[in-house]
Amino acid sequence: MTIDIKMADETGFCFGVKRALKLLEHALEAHGQIETLGPLVHNQQVVENLEHLGARAVQEVSEIIGSVAVVPSHGVPPAVFERLVDRGVTVIDTTCPNVRKAQNAAKQLSAAGFCVVVFGDPTHPEVRGIIGWAGNNGMATLDVQTLVQHPALPPRLGLLSQTTRNSSQFVDFALSAVDLLLPRLAELRIINTLCDVTKKRQAAALALAHSVDTMIVVGGRNSANTRCLANVCSQAGAKTHHVETASEIEDSWFCSADTIGVTTGTSISDNVIKEVVLKLEEIKIQLNAN
Repeated sequence: MTIDIKMADETGFCFGVKRALKLLEHALEAHGQIETLGPLVHNQQVVENLEHLGARAVQEVSEIIGSVAVVPSHGVPPAVFERLVDRGVTVIDTTCPNVRKAQNAAKQLSAAGFCVVVFGDPTHPEVRGIIGWAGNNGMATLDVQTLVQHPALPPRLGLLSQTTRNSSQFVDFALSAVDLLLPRLAELRIINTLCDVTKKRQAAALALAHSVDTMIVVGGRNSANTRCLANVCSQAGAKTHHVETASEIEDSWFCSADTIGVTTGTSISDNVIKEVVLKLEEIKIQLNAN
């Protein structure tokens, strides 16, 4: 039995994560101990490593005890910035530029009189932040029926997407909104706020998933972009396993596999990728010997 391991073209940290980590590194050099308002990125291993370096994650502004606070890459509502300023702390803003684009779009739509609809997980920090930039004049959903069944749908809607959602799903959502809601609306404006890196990564993962038997998707379980990758690979027909570390990989997953594909979320370090590949190489040697 011979097994091949193939890597997706797009893996590892994205630009936004690299930027956030660099800003945090500079903040640690300048200030020593600092606090991040929530995890800097959605990867537990990265967060734990940052804590060892002196960056402690807190959940609420009221928990900040130091003089420096870091806004995470997925952003926060403007009201949080106001509370940080009122607290008198130095603010290091690592909001991803793509998330900032979505925030600005929400702010502009709201100022123009639109109710902002975000295609995304209503509980995700990025989505809550975007709604905040709309002056809380908006809502988030992944199901267009939520809008169809809205008892008092505003006449002007501005449609955005959580930056890490699947592009084809956003298109389907937008088309359904046009088909089902337009008779009730005076105006519907759609702005593309999807992250180009996420789109390219999903496309690369999809292409790889079509050519292998089993896909390993590496990334945090609380990472929206990683969950979307796993969903894309599974829908392509590959047996898909979402893991955070190499230690979660099981030999039994590959007993009937000829090819294994590997892709990663945008918050995965090169070290974790190397450990996953090493683990797969060990399994490959064992199975090829049989």
